[in-house]
Amino acid sequence: MRHIGAVQTVVTTDEFDREPTAAELDAIAYETPLIDAEVELLDVRIALMDRTPTELDERRLRKAVHKVLAERVALANRATAGEAA
Repeated sequence: MRHIGAVQTVVTTDEFDREPTAAELDAIAYETPLIDAEVELLDVRIALMDRTPTELDERRLRKAVHKVLAERVALANRATAGEAA
């Protein structure tokens, strides 16, 4: 009888099968204000999908867009100032 052995190398943990590092968590925390602003903009856009926007809805949309742009500017300014994670 012939012995059947493993042809492949021993399976080790995958790169994606681990907890985030401290640097990755810091990067997420660094971008959290922008992520929150983008989620808020998405919420407004979803709410306006099935109806004609009123003046108040248009104001909410403009405010959400402005907030995303302001957070992007703030993030870029922090990155150029050397505060990047």
